[in-house]
Formats: sequence, structure tokens, C-alpha cells
Amino acid sequence: MNRWTTGQVAKQSNVSVRTLRYYDQIGLLTPSHKDDNGRRYYAEEDLFTLEKIILLKSLSLPLEDIQNLLEKLSLRHILVAHHNHLQEQLTLLQTSISNTTSLINMIDLEGSLSWEKVSSLVQTAKTSSKKWMDYFEEDERQFLQQALPNLGNSDRVTQQYISLLKRIDWCLEYSIKPESDEGYQIASELIEVSNETFGGDEELMNKFWEVRKQPAEESGLYPVSEEVLEFVERCIAYALEIDKQTEVGTVPNK
Repeated sequence: MNRWTTGQVAKQSNVSVRTLRYYDQIGLLTPSHKDDNGRRYYAEEDLFTLEKIILLKSLSLPLEDIQNLLEKLSLRHILVAHHNHLQEQLTLLQTSISNTTSLINMIDLEGSLSWEKVSSLVQTAKTSSKKWMDYFEEDERQFLQQALPNLGNSDRVTQQYISLLKRIDWCLEYSIKPESDEGYQIASELIEVSNETFGGDEELMNKFWEVRKQPAEESGLYPVSEEVLEFVERCIAYALEIDKQTEVGTVPNK
């Protein structure tokens, strides 16, 4: 039968010798074996008990409660509770990462942010970011959640949309019309990335665009100005007309 000294257990379990001796002192974990010289040894069963204690401590339970629960909960029960706790912590961490990434992408889009806007995003991100989902059927929601760009991500498609929005802002700042070479290039890239995003489903694309045009407080989507939305509609209409005329061999002047 394997037995371990206090020092060996402390090293293997990353628990201090002082802590193990304290657990022994209060009767929380007493080594099962003692030799003729009074030296104590831990058995495998003791190590499992120590693991239960460590897991319960991770749930922020006081030692008194842990002592009352040790005999009542199996290791599996404790592991399941610990797993759920870790999942909750992971969700919180992922939300924090997403919010921080959103702020970075918003700064890239707008150049700077007011504290009010930062605070508003952090406080409302969980509740507002999915409002727009209410406008779609369940199968559409599942598809859109996976496909649509999200400011909380840094994937290629999201970065491509951010780049296009910045180019549109630049056009608006310098009074460059949607019906221009730059407008045509922006529209062509928008059409391409939209087809990729929506898998070529034009009906779903149009449905989402109608939601996109609603006020941000109603849709819960990242706010885009009416000027930007109008620029998008006009440059896409212009690009489609150019492509149509190209097909029949009569291209209008840009």
C-alpha cells in the first residue's frame, strides 16, 4: 500500500506543509497511518479527501462548511460543482474579453471614445447585443450568430467590415460621393464580404439589412449613422448598375 509523507503530499498537491498540519490540527484531514516513531503518512484515500477539500475551497466555501460536506458529497458531486463554477468563470472571462475587444475595435472605427460611451457599452453589452436576434427565426439566429461580424471578435471578416466602415467615414468627411470610383470599390467589397457572410442567401441578407437600418436602441446593434447607411445603399445601387451596364456593354460615366 502506497503511503506519502506530509512533505511529499505538499509537493504533489501544491499545498503548504503548514496548511496540511493545520488541517490535521482541526480534524479536517488527518493522515491515516502513523509509524512507531509517531511519523504520520497519508494513504490514497487521504489524497482524494485532500482533493475534495481543494475543490470545495475553490468554490469559496469556509473550512467549517467544507468539513460538514466532506462525508456528504462524493468526489464526482464536487467535481461537477467545480466544473460548473469554472464554466461560469469562463463565461465571465469571455464576456470581458469580448467587451475589451469591442472597445478596441470601436476606437479603431471612431478614433476616440468618450467615457460615457465606454461605460454604456460595458454596462449594456450583455443585454443589448442580442436584441436584433428577436427579428429572426431560430434557424436563422443560429446561422447569424456564427456568421455575422462581431466587434467583440478580431477575425478577418470583422476586420474587413471595420475597414470598409472607416473608408466610408473617410468618403463622407471629404465629400466623396457614393457614385464614384471609391464608392464602387467599397460597394464591390461589401457585396463580396456580405455574400460570404450570408452564404449567398439574398433573402436573409435583405432581412438583416432592414433590421440594420433600425435605431440602435431598438436593434441592439452597433450604432451606424444614417449617413453611413445611406452611403452604403447608394454605392451598392451604383455598383450594381455599373455591373449591369458592363454586361450589356454600355458603362455610364463614373
